[in-house]
Amino acid sequence: MRTLEPKSPLLTSVLTCPVCNHAQAEQMPTDACQYFYDCTSCHTVLKPLAGDCCVYCSYGSVPCPPIQEQGEGACGCC
Repeated sequence: MRTLEPKSPLLTSVLTCPVCNHAQAEQMPTDACQYFYDCTSCHTVLKPLAGDCCVYCSYGSVPCPPIQEQGEGACGCC
């Protein structure tokens, strides 16, 4: 019987600015949450929405690595 190996989390997420809709692929940190992100187009500083641990969980195409691996509340930084 073959065992399934755990999937590695995706480490690139596309952040989309809610102000100007600019989308930018960014590398996510694996050892910390990113609370702020400066939009490269309009320079709006993005912050996580209420209940989210980081900007990737709020505005990214992929949530942060701890959430991908273990689910909601796994990040431990909220």
